[in-house]
Amino acid sequence: MKTLLLTGFEPFLEFPINPTEKIVKELDCTCVGSYQIKGLLLPVDYQEAGKRILEEIKEQNPDAVLSLGLAAGRSTITPERIAINCRDGAPDNNGVVLNDAPIIEDGPDGYFSTLPIRKFVNALHENGFPARISNSAGTYLCNNVMYVLHECQDRPVGFVHIPASHELVLDGKKELPSWSHRDLLEAIKVMIRTIE
Repeated sequence: MKTLLLTGFEPFLEFPINPTEKIVKELDCTCVGSYQIKGLLLPVDYQEAGKRILEEIKEQNPDAVLSLGLAAGRSTITPERIAINCRDGAPDNNGVVLNDAPIIEDGPDGYFSTLPIRKFVNALHENGFPARISNSAGTYLCNNVMYVLHECQDRPVGFVHIPASHELVLDGKKELPSWSHRDLLEAIKVMIRTIE
């Protein structure tokens, strides 16, 4: 059986719950399609997140890598097309703020996902889940992690943003569109099953 590294993030900024954390913990050590899942929770830390995922890839040598992040405010599952060599925006969980900072000095401007993102969207639609391709992973930690995955582009690797969970909205973020945890979890499984 093949191995898939599935990553998510801890809570960050004004969000006391990150639904990707619960998904990663729940799917860790389970089988989905032809993959045994290895879950990894990443810190919201510019210096550590990329390092941690690359260390895990080196240790586990997974056949595929699917990283998840919360895109609060989005109403659909959004596989990301490209990551850019830039860190900019809100502070990480250690209070570090970066402006126009490269992820890798003299690195390429961007890297495209090697996940089957169009198949993801089609499969999600077939299963009744709203989805669309996003052309920008932003410049925060999600983009940072997606960009460092360039070091293992010999396999399917990439990033998918998910909406807020009902649990997060009930915790006080009532203005956000949200999905049930069950639907978020099933949507992730649908995507994993489409990775060859």
